[in-house]
Amino acid sequence: MPNTTSTLGSQEHLFLASLAGKDRRVFRFRDALPYWASVHQTRKAISRLSKKGWIKRLERGLYLLVPLEAGPEGQWSDDPLVIGTQLVSEGAIAYWTALHFWNMTEQVPRTVFVQTVSRRSSSQEDILGVRYQFVTIKPNRFFGIQTQSSNGMSFGITDREKTLVDACDRPELCGGILQIAQVLQAINILDWEKLDAYLDRFDSGAVYKRLGYLIERLGTPMPDREIRLAKWKEKLTQGIAWLEPGGAQTGPVVTRWRIRVNTKTLEGTNDL
Repeated sequence: MPNTTSTLGSQEHLFLASLAGKDRRVFRFRDALPYWASVHQTRKAISRLSKKGWIKRLERGLYLLVPLEAGPEGQWSDDPLVIGTQLVSEGAIAYWTALHFWNMTEQVPRTVFVQTVSRRSSSQEDILGVRYQFVTIKPNRFFGIQTQSSNGMSFGITDREKTLVDACDRPELCGGILQIAQVLQAINILDWEKLDAYLDRFDSGAVYKRLGYLIERLGTPMPDREIRLAKWKEKLTQGIAWLEPGGAQTGPVVTRWRIRVNTKTLEGTNDL
């Protein structure tokens, strides 16, 4: 989102230059406290910087730094992936957003999905014209995170294998089960041994059921295919899982995968 900037006082310039020198494009109110004599003066300084266009308030106590090189009539923007991970104390870009980042889908999500172990008062937030959705998970399922960078700022994102596991856990956050089926039909870069380790660590019978059924039904090539599928079947839990959570309440049950196929045919492919 574009913005214009205005001139700076000496202390303001020192503060912003210090942040820029540390690649701190997103900062909190407490980061500004050492540069002014009191909390009151810091609040006034932050307010002035915001009015001058040098910073943008993201949420209470959290701000985005406009690059110093933007200059008096400058334009600026920042990567939503960076901002998204700064909005939580511990989190990573995940689900549909991660699928698109890794080129596992051509579908561009309208929402930036952020996986986190910390709870927020609101699960959705609109910032600078971008909608963010925060998904809280158990700490033991927060793994498989890679560090990527954009314009000198780093952010965490689930790797390909963890993204696939998460997608099978929460298909509704990835465009639905048909979207995941399309991913599996086109997938060509995946560490299958790492995926096995992630599946074991994630420890979800429903994930084994959905992923195993889809790979078997779609004929997705993978190393040691029959052996791997047989091992996955050993991990199945009791009970019948829905292929499409929240979908139709009817559909045939595939007993070998203990899953109810409650979705329509995927056009241009085998029947699901």
